[in-house]
Amino acid sequence: MTKLAPHAKLKIGLPPGSVVYVGKKDNRPTRITLIDYDPQNVTEKTITTIEDCVAFKDRKSVTWINVDGLSDTDLIAKLDSLFGVHPLVLEDIVHTDQRPKMEDYGDYIYVVLKMLSCGAKPSEVVSEQLSLVIGSNYVLSFQEEAGDYFDNIRERIRKDKGRVRRMGADYLAHILLDTIIDNYFLVMENFEEDVTSVEDRLMTQKQIGVNEIHRLKRRLVVLRKQIAPVRELVGGLLRADSKLIHKATEVYFRDLYDHIISVMDTIESFRDIVSGLHDIYLTSINLKMNEIMKVLTMISTIFMPLTFIAGIYGMNFDHMPELRWEYGYAAILSIMLAIALLMLFYFKRKKWL
Repeated sequence: MTKLAPHAKLKIGLPPGSVVYVGKKDNRPTRITLIDYDPQNVTEKTITTIEDCVAFKDRKSVTWINVDGLSDTDLIAKLDSLFGVHPLVLEDIVHTDQRPKMEDYGDYIYVVLKMLSCGAKPSEVVSEQLSLVIGSNYVLSFQEEAGDYFDNIRERIRKDKGRVRRMGADYLAHILLDTIIDNYFLVMENFEEDVTSVEDRLMTQKQIGVNEIHRLKRRLVVLRKQIAPVRELVGGLLRADSKLIHKATEVYFRDLYDHIISVMDTIESFRDIVSGLHDIYLTSINLKMNEIMKVLTMISTIFMPLTFIAGIYGMNFDHMPELRWEYGYAAILSIMLAIALLMLFYFKRKKWL
């Protein structure tokens, strides 16, 4: 049975639109940063009060407001209220167990998906929810924790007066999504190394437990759950026919769609490979069992005539000719040894050994 996310029980029975933070406990204060740019100028600042954002709301330049930390729901609610964000969207932003999706509200588009990255351990994948509110001249991004892999985008905005500075908020949303999906490829490469390691050890008959294969299957299920809906999300952005997605930007979103299709193809390939590993593991176990049974059967077969001979001479009859023979014991042992060797020779010739 699936467990509820942390603090999810707090939402039970509350009306739709109730703003309750559901996610990791984080005592660090919510941090808001702002980058405003056009082809000529770039302005960066840390927001201390929501009123600092008012001056950037209706500018012709593009404004990117990034929020790190979602536990301060009152602060986030004020920011969303300033930009006219629906309470249901605000509820989704602070609920960090959302399925990736996009919703078109006319004046803005809401997008939520998972940012994935490789953890400290080779098999560890770090997942963090990212919410984007895409307006005509602004992008609001909401992250669970401080720190991300968007620093290269910030550097491009600061130094490059090319495409990113000339195009609008929809292109900024595109490069944010593109960076996230590019990191999916890194996660899949890390997963591939893990799969290859298990496969190599399995093929070289090294000791491997079925738990390792099940661990791969569980990781793949989680990855597929987090990545598969992104294909529908990007497809929705292409089909939305929204005034917020300009014709010049559509080609970039189509390229983004190709990337996520490639990631999904990789996931499906890994699913087949991991299923194949499980089948190979079971087959190898059966082969080992068959080898063991074959050896035991041959041992039993060899000892059957020996046991028969020993049983005959173990009977307590008084009149058995060989019992009084001086060399009877040695002769019987020699016959038993000869029978065993002849049977081994026969098994070897039949290639049963």
